[in-house]
Amino acid sequence: MTARRDNNAGGGWLGLYVLAYLVFLYLPVLLIPLFSFNNSIQAAFPLQGFTLDWYRTLYGNPALSGALANSLVIGVIAASGATLCGITVSYMDLYGRSPLAATISAIAR
Repeated sequence: MTARRDNNAGGGWLGLYVLAYLVFLYLPVLLIPLFSFNNSIQAAFPLQGFTLDWYRTLYGNPALSGALANSLVIGVIAASGATLCGITVSYMDLYGRSPLAATISAIAR
């Protein structure tokens, strides 16, 4: 008789680890927009008040506006390139008959 492996071994700890990882990863991303409306220079709780001054400063400063425009352009180019690469690889995976397509399919699986 062979020993049976429990597929749920450590499942509770893994879920807790994944939750802690996601909180650690995304909490700062969620707090940055909240602090951008804060009246204080320091990013700390409690929030001092509501203001749009940081956004006025952004649009009033040509260097910051240029940096924002560059970031948006680079983001659109990177997203377009990644989408094009993904479509190409998925097409090769589905319809490809070459050794390269077989290699890509093996890596993807």
